[in-house]
Amino acid sequence: MLAILDEFDENTLTIDISRAAERCGSSRASTYRYLQALTRAGLLTPASGGTYTVGSRVIELEMLKRENDPLLRAGRHLIRFSSEELQLNLMLCSYYGDKVLCADLAWTDHTIPEIYKPGRPMPIFKGAMAKVILASLSVSQLKSIYAHNASLIEESALGVDLADFLSRMAIIRDAQYCITHAEVFSGLVGIAAPVSDAEGRVLGSVVFVVSARRFEANDPNYFIDNIRNIASEIERRISGSAKQSGSGIVVAARPGRSPKYKA
Repeated sequence: MLAILDEFDENTLTIDISRAAERCGSSRASTYRYLQALTRAGLLTPASGGTYTVGSRVIELEMLKRENDPLLRAGRHLIRFSSEELQLNLMLCSYYGDKVLCADLAWTDHTIPEIYKPGRPMPIFKGAMAKVILASLSVSQLKSIYAHNASLIEESALGVDLADFLSRMAIIRDAQYCITHAEVFSGLVGIAAPVSDAEGRVLGSVVFVVSARRFEANDPNYFIDNIRNIASEIERRISGSAKQSGSGIVVAARPGRSPKYKA
C-alpha cells in the first residue's frame, strides 16, 4: 500500500487509481481500499478528476522533522552564517539509510542557479555529499551495500570489486572530506565533510557547491579546511544539545538488510 506514495516526485504531483494499481500490482478494488486508507491517515487527499495528491499529514510530519531533527537544529543557522561570511553556497544533507536528501541550504553565490531544494534526493554513489556519507559507514555495512549494488558501484567508478570499493571508501573516510567534479551537475565542484554523532555514527554531511572556475582559482585546502571546521562545529552543537536535554540520544540511520539503491 505504501508503495503508492513512491509514485510522487517533482514531476508527478497526482495519481489516479489505474496508476496506483500498477504501482502496487493489485486489483482496482484493493487499490481503491488502499487509497481510502491513505486518505483517512492524511497521507493523501482527493484532487480533481478522480486523482489524489499529497495529504496534509505529510506537511505536518515534515514540520515536525525540521523542528526536531538534531542535524537541522545544529546546522541550519550555522550554514547561513558561514555561507554569508565565506560567500560560498552550502548544503546540509541527511542520511536516511536508503537515501541521501538535501535537508537545508544557504545559497549566497547566485552566479550558480539554485538547483538544489530541501527534500530533493541525491544519488548515493555520486557527488561529494553522498560519497562522504557512504565512506563513513562501517565495513560490514559497506560489504552489504556492495553485495546488492556491485554493478552500480562499478558504473559509478567506485570500485571494480569489493576490495577496490572498500579501499576507495577508506581513503575518503581517513581524509574526512571528499571532492568531486561535475558528478551531479556539469561545471560544479562539491567539497563535503561528514557529520557524525558522538559515537561516530554518520548523520549526514555538509558540502560547498562551487563553480569549477572558482575552485581552480583557489587553494583546495581553503575549501577543505573550512568545510571540515563547519562539520566539526555542527557535531559539537549536536553533542552539546544532547547533553543539555539530558537524553544524550541522537538517532543515526543505517542501511537496510538488503540495501538496493537506485542510480
